[in-house]
This record gives sequence, C-alpha cells and structure tokens, in this order.
Amino acid sequence: MNALKQNYKVVAIALIAVVVALLSAVVIVPETHQAVVVRTGQPVRIFNMFRPDQPYGQTGAGVQLRIPFVEQVQMVDRRVLDLDMERTQVLSNDQQRLQVDAYARYRIIDPVKLVERAGNERQLESQLLPILTSVVRQELGRRPFASLISAERGTAMANITRTLDEQARNYGAQVLDVRIKAADLPEGRPLDAAFTRMETDRQEEAATIRAAGNRDAQIIQAEAQAEAARIYADAYNKDPGFYDFYRAMQSYRQTFLNGEGQSAMVLSDDSEYFRQFQGER
Repeated sequence: MNALKQNYKVVAIALIAVVVALLSAVVIVPETHQAVVVRTGQPVRIFNMFRPDQPYGQTGAGVQLRIPFVEQVQMVDRRVLDLDMERTQVLSNDQQRLQVDAYARYRIIDPVKLVERAGNERQLESQLLPILTSVVRQELGRRPFASLISAERGTAMANITRTLDEQARNYGAQVLDVRIKAADLPEGRPLDAAFTRMETDRQEEAATIRAAGNRDAQIIQAEAQAEAARIYADAYNKDPGFYDFYRAMQSYRQTFLNGEGQSAMVLSDDSEYFRQFQGER
C-alpha cells in the first residue's frame, strides 16, 4: 500500500514537472514586440521580427516554443519610439545663444544587434541621446538663428536625421525623423539685445534695398531721357521743318491754353515767335 502511494507521488511529481516544463517552453509574443531567443548568451532566433513589407499578424506573433531553462527570451519593442532630448543651449552661427528642445523618432529593425551591442531599449537611449545632442549643436551651430524660422530649417532637420540614423544603425535602430519642439532665445537682457540687433539689421537691409531701388530708377530714367533725345534728334534730322513746326505748336499751347486765355504778350508783327502764324517754314 505504501509502495502504491509512493508511485502515485512519483507520477504526480512527474506530471507537475512536465506541466511546468511545457509552461516554461511556451512563449507568448505580443504584436507590439519582437522576441529574441538567447541560448548560452548568443541570440539564436527571432519571433515577430519587424519587416516593413509584412502586415501585422504574419510575422510570428502569438504562441511560440523555446527550450526550457536553456533558452531565454528577451522582448524588444517593434513600435515607433521617441527619443526626447533634454533642453540644451546651442550657439548659432550669428552668435545667438538658443535654448533648443528636440526629439527623434526611431524603430528597432535589427533586434539581434540591439541585444548584442546595447542590451535593451533603455541602454540604447542612453547611447543615442548624447549623439543627438551633439549632432543638433553641430548642425545648428553652422546656421544663423533666422534659418530656424525659414524653409532652411527642413534642410537642417534632414541633415540631423541622416547623421543620427548612421550612428543608430550600429545598434540595430533606424531613425525616422528628428524635429525641434522649441528654439528660444534666453529670457532677459540677452533676448532684448538680440531683438534690437535683429531690428537694426533689418533696417540696414531695408535702407540698402531702397538705395539700390533709387539707383536703378535713376539709371532707367537717364536711359529713357537719352532714348527720347535720340528719337527727337532722329526726327529733326529727317524733317527739320516739321520738327520746327511741331515744337512751335507745343510752345503756343503751353503759352496760350495753359494760361486759360489770360496770357498777354506785346510783340511786333514780324516777331520770330509768330513765324509759324505767318506761314513761313
């Protein structure tokens, strides 16, 4: 009887051990994560690895199996993650001290490389944050403050994204985008001085543009007057008599009509001024 009870205990323990082993062998991989199976410290396979050409539900998520107590499973996020840079001071090309907030969006595309070189997402962020800060400082330091509020800002962001992505690839990550949340001048007297300097620069630029416009206007006016004189001279040379008659009529109009009939002139009847009234050419 005791032997039978002992056999039941052995069977029960064996069944429990089998159940525990089966439960330990089962891994549930969510859609939002990639599972890296590690054996003796080396990654051997991946469940639900991110592939841009495969839709959700067809990449290996769900119930998977591993060798209990031999293989360990490390979950790696496969969603788009944010890398938030701390507010930092940047010196622009025109010597403006800016307080810059920026962030990057990235995704883990090679979980094996991440596990081997960074360990996990938290360690990856600690590696990428100094790189992001350094790249932002270098890129914005080559540009004036005005470029941050113009179309040139997009070029700067593209350069920062490309440089950060090259570094992130070493850790199995892909940088999708880098954006600046805020780029402000420091409060207080430096800000007032910066605004005064910017206002002075714009006033000087406006004065330069107005001076150039006046110069161009004078050149155009002089060229037009020279062209008019040339045309008058050509007309006079072709028919001097008609030209003399035309200029006399202009003089009569200016003298008599513009005076609204109030003009009075005392001249002899053979005056040269009235030669055209006498029918002489």
